[in-house]
Amino acid sequence: MRKEDKVAVIAQLGELLKKYPHFYLVDVEGMDAASSSELRRNCFKNNVKMVVVKNTLFQKALEASELDCSALYSTLVGTTGVIFTDVANMPAKMLKDYASKKAEKPALKAAYAEEGCYVGANQLDVLCSIKSKNEVIAEIVALLQSPAKNVISALQSGANTIHGVLKTLGEKGE
Repeated sequence: MRKEDKVAVIAQLGELLKKYPHFYLVDVEGMDAASSSELRRNCFKNNVKMVVVKNTLFQKALEASELDCSALYSTLVGTTGVIFTDVANMPAKMLKDYASKKAEKPALKAAYAEEGCYVGANQLDVLCSIKSKNEVIAEIVALLQSPAKNVISALQSGANTIHGVLKTLGEKGE
């Protein structure tokens, strides 16, 4: 590969690192064409981008970025696929689905999610449990609405009780 091509690839990877806040490093060595195509289809369906990279070029792109990912450098061996995503736990759920089908590949090498580095396939459950931004917002809204709903419910039931008492008293007086 010519030096100009390497510089272009590093620049493209740098743009992807800026565009997507989370990425996963996946071992795709030895995957056949059918498995690889299925993985790419799943990535497309889940709105994630997957690219197979040269390890040294990806490491140079990481070094040039503002991210502190030095813990991930040791995992850049063999054939590496990088899955870029906006939702931190989506690729982990995809990889867990593959693991449940007893597929050895793709296997998680490492991940950068929610500004933290996760190294090793044993981190898959931790990555699956990370909540996305929308899930956290939904939980917060539900927690904030809960006391307000209780107050409104109490006021409405109190108003109905007072109205019922007044109506009963009014009917007795006639």
